[in-house]
Amino acid sequence: MSTALLTDHYELTMVDAARKSGRGDRGAVFEVFARHLPPGRRYGVVAGTARLLEAIAEFRFGPEELSFLKANDIVSSETLDWLESYRFSGTIRGYAEGDLYFPGSPILSVEGKFQEAVVLETLILSVLNYDTAVASAASRMVQAADSRPLIEMGARRASERSAVAAARAAYIAGFDATSNLEAGRSYGIPTRGTAAHSFTLVHDSEEEAFQAQIASMGTGTTLLIDTYDIEAGVATAVKVAGTELGAVRIDSGDLPVVVRSVRDQLDSLGATSTKIVVTNDLNEHTIAGLRGAPVDVFGVGTSVVTGSGSPAVGLVYKLVARTSDHGEFVPVAKRSSHKGNPGGRKTAFRIVDDGIASEEIVSTDPAYTPPAGARALLTTLMENGDTVGSMSPHDTVEAARDHHRTALGEMPASGFSLSSGEPAIPTRVL
Repeated sequence: MSTALLTDHYELTMVDAARKSGRGDRGAVFEVFARHLPPGRRYGVVAGTARLLEAIAEFRFGPEELSFLKANDIVSSETLDWLESYRFSGTIRGYAEGDLYFPGSPILSVEGKFQEAVVLETLILSVLNYDTAVASAASRMVQAADSRPLIEMGARRASERSAVAAARAAYIAGFDATSNLEAGRSYGIPTRGTAAHSFTLVHDSEEEAFQAQIASMGTGTTLLIDTYDIEAGVATAVKVAGTELGAVRIDSGDLPVVVRSVRDQLDSLGATSTKIVVTNDLNEHTIAGLRGAPVDVFGVGTSVVTGSGSPAVGLVYKLVARTSDHGEFVPVAKRSSHKGNPGGRKTAFRIVDDGIASEEIVSTDPAYTPPAGARALLTTLMENGDTVGSMSPHDTVEAARDHHRTALGEMPASGFSLSSGEPAIPTRVL
């Protein structure tokens, strides 16, 4: 399915006008970066890259797309003819998916003819801003959970396609499973789920509902115990399932108090191995607040799919270099106050001392030699319009998940704080 119209009107009017002015064929370098991190964040997580490369490959104008543009008189007939054979033929470099980024990090570089590259702005930003927002929030939740499993369950709080993207991004950041079956099919992410309150309510009693669930799913299932009275729910759950009950889920109440009470009750009934799953509008702060409570699994919905208060992370797509009439690349940059950025094609390195990152270096000098211990951050993702590498969607997401673990291993301890503060490492532009 074509992604060509997942864009803004002015992308195509710019192409039309640039072609008429004779500047559409100029070489151009666009970069994606954030001027700052969302409030309270010490680092961000790059996500959505593999999804984006697939979307760029499908950015083609077929008969239906061209018919729409013509009917609405959006571009000239000459540009319609050009769009009919459009295919991005340039080079894309970027940070590996799952890597960390900081203010000024050039996480994606798109190089090609201006008319080919400028039309990708909206598509690139819509994918990267959302997926990165989810992954950045999810990573903080994983750290707050302190090695306890997390399930992403926010599909009903996002659009149907965003829900799949969110599950993927959360998994890259360290979540263990999702409730979303399409994410499971598309990316091989483990899926989890048992029953909601409606299942209990459709039966004549809680005991009958629990019996039906056990009969269908076995004693290893998770029973939802707070439809009525939690204490009575725990007693009924153990009565029906026995002491080998897999888990109970709590979706309401003063969680630190309720969880301890439920744990004590389960233990007193002999269900010492029964786990406690907690849901109920969790975020990284409430998860951290439960660090000392006997919670075994966290289920997170709204907060993770909305970026925990930052549904977009402020990534921008800016022209930083273009060719002159002599064919040489010259730096260009917006200079307005508060929205300026350094011009020029960039390289980026992370300085790692004794296994811990200390600085991000961004250079516009192609001959720059980084110091010993520096890790190059930009890799070639697409060349001559073709994606580099051919991993399956499942392998791609697993590779990003592994890379995120590695990148987190380089973080200084201060980077894991949930309180407001400076980025975990500074960025130096040379």
